Amino acid sequence: MNFPVRFETDLPWIHVRIIKQLNESPRIDWVNKAEFDAEGEGSFTAEERDILLPDFVLGYSSGENQILSLPFFKMRFIQYDEYWQKLKDRLDYPGRPETRMAYLDNEFSQAILLCNLLFQDAESLAPFHEDIGIEELKEFRIIIRRSIPLGESQLSEFDPLTEDEQSARANRIRSEYKNESSKRQQERIRDEIIRAHDALEAPESMFNGSSLRLNLIERLDGDEKSKNIIPRLQRCATCTYLDETTDTLYLDYFVNDATREAFRENFSNDPLELFQAFQVLLTLNLFAVSEPLKNDLYQSDSHYVSETVPTLASDERIMRFKFVKFRKTDVAEPVMLKNLSDGEHQLLHTLGLCLLFKNTQSLFLLDEPETHFNPDWRANFVTRLHQSLGGSDGQEMLVTTHTPFLISDSRPEKVLVFKKDKKTGEVTVKNPEYNTLGASINKITMATFDKRETIGGHAQAMLDGLRQRFEQGEDKEQLIAEINRQLGDSVEKVLLIKTILNSKE
Repeated sequence: MNFPVRFETDLPWIHVRIIKQLNESPRIDWVNKAEFDAEGEGSFTAEERDILLPDFVLGYSSGENQILSLPFFKMRFIQYDEYWQKLKDRLDYPGRPETRMAYLDNEFSQAILLCNLLFQDAESLAPFHEDIGIEELKEFRIIIRRSIPLGESQLSEFDPLTEDEQSARANRIRSEYKNESSKRQQERIRDEIIRAHDALEAPESMFNGSSLRLNLIERLDGDEKSKNIIPRLQRCATCTYLDETTDTLYLDYFVNDATREAFRENFSNDPLELFQAFQVLLTLNLFAVSEPLKNDLYQSDSHYVSETVPTLASDERIMRFKFVKFRKTDVAEPVMLKNLSDGEHQLLHTLGLCLLFKNTQSLFLLDEPETHFNPDWRANFVTRLHQSLGGSDGQEMLVTTHTPFLISDSRPEKVLVFKKDKKTGEVTVKNPEYNTLGASINKITMATFDKRETIGGHAQAMLDGLRQRFEQGEDKEQLIAEINRQLGDSVEKVLLIKTILNSKE
C-alpha cells in the first residue's frame, strides 16, 4: 500500500509493505526508506509509524463481501474484549475504539447520519439536500440497556483478589462461620465479590437466590459532571427516563440550535468524537457471543462470519437508535429514516462516511458503494466524494465497481482492470490502454467490460432474429417497419436498418 506524505521538499512517495504470516503478528516495512535517509533501514520507529501510516483504515461493502469484512469483524471482537477487560479490572476506558480499523456497514448508518446532521454546516450537507431532499434533523431516541444477566460461572472473573488472597478469604469465612454449611459459606464468598465490584448487582441478597446482573456500561457511566460517554449523552438530551424494571435508559432528543450546541460542547465540536462514542456503545451488542464461538471466529478464515454471529432482537441490544426523524423536501410531516430507499440509505452512508473522516489521513476501502444508485447519482458520485472530503488530500480511496461512470471520472493510471481467465483461473491486473477520463460510457463498456452491445440481451436476441429473417429474404420494407415498431433507438437498430437499406441499393 502507498500513502502520501507531506514534506517541504518534493520527495517520492512512501512505499509501505505489510507482511502477515500465519500465526504471526504483521510486520510493517518501509521499502524505500533509503530515499529519505541514507542511513535508514527498512523499518519504522514508533514515531514514524504514527506519522506515515493512515489514521484509520475504513471498510464498507454494499453487499456481503466478507473477504473484505472478515479482519474488521475480528477487530470488533477485540474491541469488545478490551472493554470487557477494563470492566473486570475496574480500569478507565477512553471512550473511543482502541484501533485504526473500522468496518462501517449498515449497522452504523444511523450513527453516521446523526453525527453529520448534528454537526455539519449547510455547505457540507449540500449533497444530502440536493440529492435526497434532507433539510434538518427533528428528533431521535437512544435506548441503552444498562445491565445483563451474569452466570455464576462468570462471577470469578470479577474477583479482584489474587489466588493467595482468595485462599485466605475462604479460610477466614470458614473460621468465622464454621457452624454454617459449605454451601452457605460459598454464598458469603460470592456476596463479598459482588460488594467489591461496582459493576456487579444483586437486586436482593444472594442468599435468597435472586439473579445476578452485570452493569455492562459501568465504565462508560458516571455522575452528571463526568466526561464518560453516558453522562455526556445525557447532558445533550431533551429528556431522560430510567425504567428501573428493565434497567433501561431512554434518551430523547428534540433537535434545535440548543441541542446542537450541547453536542458541540460535550463532544469537542467534533462529529467524529461523537461517532466513536456510538461505536463503543454499538460494539457492546456483541455481549451475547459466547467465548467458544468468539475463539473460533478469531481463528476462522470463513467467509460467513456475519451469519455465525447471533443477531439480537431490538429489545435485547445494549444500544439502539429509534424514531430518527427529519424534514424532507416536499413532505409535510417529518420522515423516518427507515422509510428511505436502499439507494438513499447507501448514498447517505458513503458520503456521510467521507464527511466524518475528512479531517483525517485515512485509507477508505469501498466495495461497490453505488449498487443501488440511480444513473444520475452514479454519474455524479465521484464529484460528491470530492465534495464530502472537502478538497483534503490526506486520504486514499480504493473503490471496486462495475459501473462505467466511476471509470469515466478517473485517470487511467488510477484505474486497475481485473480479469480472470475462465479456463486457467489466472487473474491479471493492468491499467486501461486508453484515456478513461472523460471517455463515453459506451467506450468504457466495450473496452473495459468487454460488452460490445449497447442494448439488453433480450432486445439483442430480438434484433438477431430480425436480422436472420432479413438474410432469409423477407420483405425489406415490412422488416424495417417492424423494427421501428418493436425497438427503441440504439446503435444496433440503426446499423441493421442501414444494412437492409444498403441491400436495396
